[in-house]
Amino acid sequence: MIRKGDVYKIGVFNKPHGIHGELSFTFTDDIFDRVEAEYLVCLMDGIFVPFFLEEYRFRSDTTALVKLEGVDTAERARMFTNVEVYFPVKHAEEADPGELTWNYFVGFRMEEIHHGQLGEVTDVDTSTINTLFVVDYRGEELLIPAQEEFIVDIDQKHKVITVDLPEGLLTLDETEEV
Repeated sequence: MIRKGDVYKIGVFNKPHGIHGELSFTFTDDIFDRVEAEYLVCLMDGIFVPFFLEEYRFRSDTTALVKLEGVDTAERARMFTNVEVYFPVKHAEEADPGELTWNYFVGFRMEEIHHGQLGEVTDVDTSTINTLFVVDYRGEELLIPAQEEFIVDIDQKHKVITVDLPEGLLTLDETEEV
């Protein structure tokens, strides 16, 4: 059985393309092209189900046409419309940390070298030029800059990101609580 912690979201299937079962796929991470993996995982009716890739081709830097094994008609492909697509963490771990996208780190625990454990990375905000980790910090949302200069260590096996943040970034939150 595949669990949520075994995978991370890389995109969504949109709609069938053509009559031979191809699917339009909008992705946020092209890890499936950079790491050797024979399958993608889809969230079908609340259950993570693996589907083997037959072939794929890129249409742009965020979309691809994907052909899954056993999906040979437009009717069968329609079952995948708006289905979330995930990638196995165990295969992503084979990649160098520099090859991973920020979304891979959702679910990691964040620790700061001076303040200890901060909390879990619940999201990554890429809506601005400065990418931010969204960390659940004592029930509050804490935004941490996702800059390599602040990242001391990434332990993929134990899912821990250790950071050394500039003085004052966390004390701002601490003074608000007083």
